[in-house]
Order: sequence, then structure tokens, then C-alpha cells
Amino acid sequence: MATVVLIGTLDTKGAEYAWLAERVRAHGAEVLTVDVGTFSDAAADVPAGAVAEAAGTDLAALRAAGDRGAAMAAMAEGAAVVAARLHAEGRLDAACAVGGSGGSSVAAGAMRALPVGVPKLLVSTMASGDVSPYVGESDVTITHAVVDVAGVNSVSRQVFGNAAAAVAAMALAHRAREAQPPDGERPLVALSMFGLTTPAVDEARAELLDLGYEPLVFHATGAGGRALEKLAADGRLAGVLDLTTTELADELVGGVLSAGPRRLEAAGARGIPQVVSLGALDMVNFGPRASVPAAFHDRRFLVHNPTVTLMRTTPEENAELGRRLGAKLAAATGPVAVLVPLRGLSGIDVPGGPFHAPDADRALFAALREALAGSPVARVEVDAHLNDPGFGRDAARRLHRMITANGQRPTGNGQR
Repeated sequence: MATVVLIGTLDTKGAEYAWLAERVRAHGAEVLTVDVGTFSDAAADVPAGAVAEAAGTDLAALRAAGDRGAAMAAMAEGAAVVAARLHAEGRLDAACAVGGSGGSSVAAGAMRALPVGVPKLLVSTMASGDVSPYVGESDVTITHAVVDVAGVNSVSRQVFGNAAAAVAAMALAHRAREAQPPDGERPLVALSMFGLTTPAVDEARAELLDLGYEPLVFHATGAGGRALEKLAADGRLAGVLDLTTTELADELVGGVLSAGPRRLEAAGARGIPQVVSLGALDMVNFGPRASVPAAFHDRRFLVHNPTVTLMRTTPEENAELGRRLGAKLAAATGPVAVLVPLRGLSGIDVPGGPFHAPDADRALFAALREALAGSPVARVEVDAHLNDPGFGRDAARRLHRMITANGQRPTGNGQR
């Protein structure tokens, strides 16, 4: 039977979780409870002491230290280990939690440790604000608790009841889906895309479909890059076609679409074949023009739309991007090729375009050459623009050859 794992601070929310567990069972799912309360002695399926031990610490020590922040961080780490283990053992079909800021943070951390596709439902008092710290790169579903998690009343009974019905249904559907044998599933390939690299990515996506893959396109907006990295880290991908690495520029310069310092690392760590290019490394992203920091007042800008302002990267920034990108690719444990489009990096880095700056592009190319010297990374300089016909197609075909040489066969014709 499908099992919902309830993750909560049973020292302060025990009555609410008991009610929630009863409702989940009434909807046809089993329940396992994981207690993440540092001052709890509740009878949970995974008690608080076991959660602390999973984080490499001791519950008594956490209590004695009297540092709530450190204790919650430890319980979050332990809950993530426990959740991942329960899923690996086939004892978790969905995860659910109700809580305030602290409980939500701990439970969300455990949920993010689960693979994409495993149902995750968080009922939180924090859900009407910025939920990015809870969701991260995962697929956590959040419901606003409306009232605080302090007893079951006429309002919370409806909200929690809806959550119980939803998570039970999701768990049952997930268990049924997992029980089905694979039916000609196509290997997954991740692609990164921006509006200004769309022609290349669309061409690559069409080619991958024809070759028998299921392409997954991620918008390179920070969250998209983190989601791509998550799927790679989970081992879900047969290959990565990272044509749009623009998030590295935002991380370096301080734009609003950074995917964090670990972007472009997960596939390499897993040994997943990668074909990478330099799409949109000519730009850094900000919000409305008025929001651009004053320190950049003398730079070259393009107002892409009322909510997005683009800033051209400088030769110095591009050189550093070449060094960073080269170091990440050189550290990969699997096959990697980087395609260098010598005639431009985006739809506005073209002759006569607002971001056409050959000196900046040359600085990027030179630094990348130097960073990859002596490495096994295949560096292919192409006398074309990234969006020229054929660039995306050839990138897809190159990745296909790398994947098949790695022993995986797609379900398409695979003849190219």
C-alpha cells in the first residue's frame, strides 16, 4: 500500500499530526511519522533521537547546547537522510508536513532530498511570501496554512483536510505509477535555453527527438539551472546539452538569475556525457532598469522588457567566465565537449546588434582555451554563430555519439 511520510515537530505539533495521520489513513494510504522536534519524546515511527543520529549528532547534546538554530539545522540534515533512506527502501511514496517557519524549513529540506517526481506537500504559514528557500530546485508543492498550526479548528480542519486528501491521492498515484514496468521509455537529455538562444536549442531539441531521446528544456533563469543540476545529481539524465550557460555570468557579476556556484558541476560529477556551449554569456540579467545597481551606471544595457534589463559582459568578465567554465568542465568524470561559436553567443551578439563586442568574446575564447589546455575535454571551435542553422543540430548529434559510445541506446532511429 502507498505510504505517506509525515515529517514534523511532534513536541509542539503532536495533536495536529495525529489528526493529519488519521485523515490520510481515511483516504487509503498508510502513514509513517518522522519526529524532528528537538524536545520531543513522542512515539514516532522514526523518533527524534534517530533523526539526530542520522545527522551524526546526539539529541541530548542538541538539547544541552541550547542553540535552537543549530539544533534545527541538525534535524533538517538528519531528516533529509531519513527521507532519502525511506524512499530507497520503498517505504515512502509521498512526504507531507504542516508547520511554521522552523518546522517548514526542516521538512522542506527533507523533501528536497527526494527525487523529482516523488510527491511533496508542505502546508506552511510562510507560503504567502517568498517560498524559494523551501522549494529550491525541487518540486515541493506548498499550501498556505491561513491560520497558525496551533490546534485543529474550523479553518485548519479544512486546510489540513485538503492536504491529507491531496497527499494520499498523490501517494497512491505514485505507487501505481512506480509499479508499472517501463514501456519503451526514451533516455532523458537536459537542454538549457534562453529567449536569445532559442533557435539553437529548438533545432537541437528536434534532432534529439528524432534520435530517440526525450528532451527536457530548462529556462536558464537560476531556478531552471538548479533544476537541471538536481536531475543530473539524481542520475536521471542520459546526457546534458548545455548550450545556454548564461547563469554563470549572473553568478560572477551579481545578476538576478544566478543558479549558484555549483552550476555546471553535477553532470560532470556523475560522469554524464555533456556537450556545452557559451550561450548568452554576453549578458548579465537584472530586473527593471531602475533596479540596476548604481555601480554599473556606465555599462552597456538593453531593456529586454519592462521587468528584464540586460547588461553586456566586459572582456575582463568574459575572461573570468572562460576560466571558471573551463575549470568546471576539466573536472568532469565523464565525456565532455565544448562548442565555441566564434561568430556570436546570443541573438543580440551579432554584427550591428546591441551586444556585439568581438573583443569581449575573444577574451572568453582565449581564457577557455587556456583553462582546457591539457585536459581531456574536446574543444571544438565553430566558425558560426550559436543560432546559425546547423549549430544546434550538430551539437545534438555530437551528444548522441557520446551517449551511445557510453553504452546507452535510445529508442529512435539512432542512425546519425
